[in-house]
Parts: sequence; structure tokens; C-alpha cells
Amino acid sequence: MHIITLLFSFKKKLKTIFFFILFVLLSFQGSSQSGGFKWSKDGHSYYSVQNEGIVQYTLPSYTSKVLISKKQLTPAGSDKPLAVSYFNISEDEQKVLLFTNTKRVWRINTKGDYWISNLVTGQLQQLGKTLPESSLMFAKISPDGKLAAYVSDNNLYVENLSTSKIKALTTDGTTTLINGTFDWVYEEEFFCRDGFRWSPDSKSIAYWQIDASDTKTFYMINNTDSIYSQIIPIEYPKTGETPSACKVGVVTVDDAKTTWMSIPGDARQNYLVRMEFIPSTEKLLIQQLNRKQNQSKLFMAEPNSGVSKVIYEEKDEAWVDIYRTGNKYDIDFTNNFIWHNDGKNILWTSEKDGWRHLYNLSLEGKEEQLITKGHYDFIDLSYIDSKKGLVYFLASPDNATQSYLYKTPLNGKGTLELMSPKSLQGTHGYNVSSTGAFAVHTFSNHFTKPASEIISLANHKPINTEGSIEANLSMLQETKKVEFFKITTADGVEMDGWMVKPTNFDASKKYPVVLYVYSEPGTATVKDTYGTGRNRNYMGDMADDGYIYISLDNRGTPAPKGSAWRKSIYSKIGQINIRDQAMAAKEILKWNFVDPERMAVWGWSGGGTTTLNLMFQYPEIYKTGISVAAISNLLTYDNVYQERYMGLPQENMEDYVKGSPATYAKNLQGNLLVIHGTGDDNVHYQNAEILINELVKYNKQFQFMPYPNRTHGIREGEGTTKHLNTLFTNYLKMYCPPGGR
Repeated sequence: MHIITLLFSFKKKLKTIFFFILFVLLSFQGSSQSGGFKWSKDGHSYYSVQNEGIVQYTLPSYTSKVLISKKQLTPAGSDKPLAVSYFNISEDEQKVLLFTNTKRVWRINTKGDYWISNLVTGQLQQLGKTLPESSLMFAKISPDGKLAAYVSDNNLYVENLSTSKIKALTTDGTTTLINGTFDWVYEEEFFCRDGFRWSPDSKSIAYWQIDASDTKTFYMINNTDSIYSQIIPIEYPKTGETPSACKVGVVTVDDAKTTWMSIPGDARQNYLVRMEFIPSTEKLLIQQLNRKQNQSKLFMAEPNSGVSKVIYEEKDEAWVDIYRTGNKYDIDFTNNFIWHNDGKNILWTSEKDGWRHLYNLSLEGKEEQLITKGHYDFIDLSYIDSKKGLVYFLASPDNATQSYLYKTPLNGKGTLELMSPKSLQGTHGYNVSSTGAFAVHTFSNHFTKPASEIISLANHKPINTEGSIEANLSMLQETKKVEFFKITTADGVEMDGWMVKPTNFDASKKYPVVLYVYSEPGTATVKDTYGTGRNRNYMGDMADDGYIYISLDNRGTPAPKGSAWRKSIYSKIGQINIRDQAMAAKEILKWNFVDPERMAVWGWSGGGTTTLNLMFQYPEIYKTGISVAAISNLLTYDNVYQERYMGLPQENMEDYVKGSPATYAKNLQGNLLVIHGTGDDNVHYQNAEILINELVKYNKQFQFMPYPNRTHGIREGEGTTKHLNTLFTNYLKMYCPPGGR
């Protein structure tokens, strides 16, 4: 029996508990598994993948019905229903698109098999049956519900849902000529994966084409899966290398003819990062970034002729930040525009006044309107209520480690109104229904487990009071172990940090400090969310063992502290962030309960790079370091990320040299453990070998652990995670012993 059914058969108290459990489950589905949770078109119900199949729940009554049963999900000739990883419902709500048998492409599973469940006939139909298994990508039903389009082996196809006839819309796709999807660097750095869009009239499809034929190939070597080594090629544009050419075309379904959009500028010196049909005109809106990514242009293009014109332009002394709404690691994430006013406007983010603010941008040439005003950063969009002229969004004007829901008038003439409960201090998230009637509200902080409730958005009231987060807060809260603090360095830089002190802390003793770092523009580490203060690589409890565990966010991290904070690091990665961290560590060393001889630092990826730089540039501070998947030479990383934050190496090579850990390897004095996967397609294993050569050259002793064929996350292979965690823990305990002295 399903949990929803059980809710109505138990007593009131048990009913409240079951509602509460359900909302915890919804929190997981709505935030990190969006493929398993969808709002209905009318906004008063939602669909969810459950044991019975796909179930629809109507609000606020929570009445349920099975939309597609397990039997209806079972293909003919099979005794097992499809394992649905993702589903989507057609515009007319008569067909459901199902994604199964998925395979990973770079970061997430975007290849697989697609099926159509017809809600009218109950029939189950597989798409692309003549194409290779698990090769279909980004299937989408046309707006009129008659066709489906998808990518397979870098070509774009369309299929008639009545006849199952498949037509190739492109035929020139190869490993390096990519239609309808993207190469490694576009996916990794722009989060571009789904590379085509249906026209509103279902007669054509706009798509990206990436020409990576001139991009140099980086070779990885697999030495373990066969007696003879295997070479694994990847088209990877290193820093300073010319980007792949990119263009947008519109192909008509009837004749499979493509018209290419004429976008000014060298296609190999610019990036096209957004493209969609404009709802009100059926023209295309395309965003172009120049190679340095400090200039953004919006083009309106005519699909029939390819003629385009600039309608908006923005420049920045550092880089133009691209705001993306939604979870960029969700399977259905796309870099879409935020449409408003029937497609005549878009909501746009800009940092032109020193803060990330939301603007109402007209596509008809009218003056733009600043919506959010004040010395705070817009964090994320939750909902646009066009009828009432309101926009709901996340911000945190008073605490950069948290986020709250606010609303303000779209015309920019009102003031901020806090919507999230004042009693819930921490991090809030919202998955709002299509009409704004309801929302799944999620909440956590460093001592409160993640939980969800369904609320009425307009007044932020839970539709089940007894099952609300506030009513059940005592069940969620744990003993506070994490302390948030601020520290001001000798340079006058104020940094946010968190700290977990040893269990049974004794201020008269001196304890070892372990600093967790990232420090680059990719992410912030100091956030008031559940799980903060935990080290997933440490076997055991660091506090119980007697460590002080700390993390700090320096200038350049993407905290909502204004543009100057974030962009001060431009061209100075490996310099400004390293000095901020070191100066903060010097302040920590002034604390009476800190043992200066047991100061350790660790990080992964950008944090691994930071660890190396701290160990080498400030050897008098850091005695032990564990660096995982680090960049040792900034020139080895991809051009999109590194050139965005560092500029072109052809113009400022000195900054690249000063920011690279290999430059300072000769200064190593402490204990260093280096860990890297040989199959890392992100931060290549060559970084470890470059570093090793420098350390060997200067007779610097260290320990090294390569993991054969493991990628950037070093998670593949039986026993890998346990082995890495054991290695991490043993090394830390040996060279930075725990406990007060």
C-alpha cells in the first residue's frame, strides 16, 4: 500500500508524521532528482514516480490516482516494467515521455532509451528502435504532439509518433562535428547539454552545431582493462587554445534543410551559450559571449533568412556572469531564457551596478527596468507572477551563508518582502508549481536535517499545518556542532568561516587544525546547510578524534557579497585566494587552543590546487597537506574556465605562472599526499606528473596515490571509495595526530 493511501487510514497524529516523511522524500525528488517529480500544467497537482508507476496527486486534498501503472510501463514481451529515470508530459497532456536504460556522458546520464506512453490509448511505444541501444539523447515531443525529436551519435532525428517513421535531419555528425548536443568543454563550463529546440509551430527545429575538428586531442591511457594499453582520445581545448567553432541552424522537418543563423564575429573566437525561439514572434534569441567572456550580446535572428541583429549588449572589466536558473546537474537542466510578458520581455541578471540584480529586459527596444534594488545579490529565481506583477526569488541581504525567499514588484517600484519564516534561519529552496499556486518548500541548516513541506506560495502557509517543517522542527534538529564565525585578516579582508571543535573541547589544551579549502570561483564552502562541517573522506568522527575542522571563503568565491568580492580574483587565481587563506590561517594561529605544529589543509579539484599552493607558498604555516585531483599548471586546464577568470595566457602569461603550484613546488617543507585518477577527463593526470617532476627535481619527498582509470570524482571500481577514505584518514592521523595536548 502506498504512503499516500496509508495517510488516510491512520489516526491524526500518525497522519501528521506520514505527511512529514512524504515531504522529506519530496525534498530529495524535487531538488536533486527532478526527473522523478513534475508539476501538472494547471499547477494544482504533481506527478511522481512511485512503486505503482507514475502517480498523480491533487492538492490540497492529496487525493491520488495512478497515471501510468506498472503494467502500462511493461513493454510487450517483457515481464518487467521500465525503470523510469526521467519523464516529461506533452503540451496536451496526452503523452508521457519516458527515459530509461541510461548511460553517463561526462557528468550525468544523458544517453539512454526513450519510450512514449499514450495516456489515451494506454499504448507503450519505443522511440528510435532502429538506432543503437541507449544512444538517444534529449528526446522531446513536438508542441503539437505528433512528432518526437532526439539526437543519436551526434545527428538530429525526428520520428512520426503515428507511423514510427524516423527521418534524419542531419547526416554529417561525427565525433568532432556535433549536431544537437555539445562537446566536453561546453557541457563542463557552460552546462550546455541539450542542443536543440522545437519551434512553436512544430515545423522546424533550431540546433547547435559544434565543429571540434581543429581542437587538439588529449590522450588518456587505459593500462588495466586489457593486456595491451588502450588510448582514450578526448577533444579538449586547453587554456590558450582556439575554441571550437559553434553555430546555430534551423532545420525544417519536411525537407531536412538547414538555414544557418548569421551571427557576426569569428565563430572560433566566440561562444553561443543560449538559444531559444521567442514565443511571441517565433524568431530566435541567441546569447553570444566573446572568447574572454567579458562581453555579452543578445541577437534576435530570423529563422527563414538567418539574418540577425543585436538587441542588447553588456561588458564587464572581468567577466560577464551567466545566471542559470535550476539545478545544473539535473538531467533536464537547460540554459533557457526567463520569458515574461508573453515572450516580449525576459528577466535578466547583471552586475553592472556592483551587485547581481534582476532586470526586466524588453525585446522590443523599451527601456530596461531594475527589479531588485539595494546592496544585496539576487541568488536564484523561484517564480514570476505576471498577473499580480510580482517576482519571487532567493536572496540573503544580511548573511551570505544563507538564502531566503523574497518577493518584490516586477516594475521595480516596491520593496523587498521576506516570505520565508523568520523562525527558520538557514537555507531555503523552492520548487514552485506552474501557476504559482503551490510550492515544495525545502529547508535545512547546519544543525537541522533537510525537510520539505508543500505550501501555498502567496502566503507561504503549509497546506498541512501539523505536518509542516515548523511543527516538526524538534524532530529534525541535532546538537549544534558547527560554529559560524567571521575573521578579519591583516589585509582588512573579512571572511566567513565555520568551525567544528573537538568533542569535550578543553580551551587549556592545544589542538590540531584541519582546513578544508576550495577558494576558486567555482563554489563556496561556507554555507549554512545540513552536512556542513562533515568530511566525507574521513573514516570516523573528526570531532570525537580531537581535530578542529575549519573552512573559510576568501575573495573570489561565489558568495552573495557583491561583484567586487567575486571578481577581485580576476587574473589572480593562485595569488589573491591563496593570500586570503594564508592570512586567515595566521589569525587562527593566534588562538590559544591551536597547535601551530599541527596545521593541515586539504581540498579536491580547485581545492586540491589551493592545497598545493598553500603548502608551497606558505610552508611556514601548513605542515601537512592532502591534495586530490589538483591542477599543478594552470595552462593544462580548459580554455573556457581558465580564460574566463584569468584572461588569455597570450596576454598575461606571468599571472598563469604565478598562479600555478608547480612554480613553487621547490618550497615544500611539510608532509604532502597527492591523489589523482589516471582517467580524469577534467583535470588531466598529466598535472600529477608535472608536479612529480618538479618535486623530484628539488628532492622534495612526498607520498603519491594514482587511481587507475578513475575519473575526476575517483569513485569508479570496487573498493575505491573505502580505499581512498582509509588512505586519507591514516595519512592525516600519522602526520597531523589528533587530540589536545
